[in-house]
Amino acid sequence: MKRRIPQCLLLVAVMIISGMPTFAQRKSAMLNHIALYVYNLEKSTAFYRDIIQIDTIPEPFHDGRHTWFKVAEHSHLHIISGAKEIVPHDKNSHLCFSVPSVEEFMTRLRQHHIPFESWKGEADKPTLRVDGIKQIYFTDPDGYWVEINDDHS
Repeated sequence: MKRRIPQCLLLVAVMIISGMPTFAQRKSAMLNHIALYVYNLEKSTAFYRDIIQIDTIPEPFHDGRHTWFKVAEHSHLHIISGAKEIVPHDKNSHLCFSVPSVEEFMTRLRQHHIPFESWKGEADKPTLRVDGIKQIYFTDPDGYWVEINDDHS
């Protein structure tokens, strides 16, 4: 009986370890986070929390300069304060979030007086991509472009 306990423990350990995914088994890179350097942390935090409606998660620094958001199971958005000014960004560089209804999201933007546009720059209009995905574009408080679409894939 005494000999079987270590053997059973070894067997259980092997079963647990062999069933656990490891970084060595992963064949490709995985997005961990995107960081945005912002001028006003409170304003940017409120924008992503209240307008985009993504949830904050604990951040390890506790220095008043960071807000972290969970955007997917293992992916985060980090907002970091310290930018000296707000600079314009090109629309080609943008964050994209998928929502159940672009129409409902456009209503939220209108209620908060946030202008949005199509890819071509047509105010208050969505774009319908060739694959049928509806999308809109607007900027966050720091001029970073954000796309909202209804891609459910």
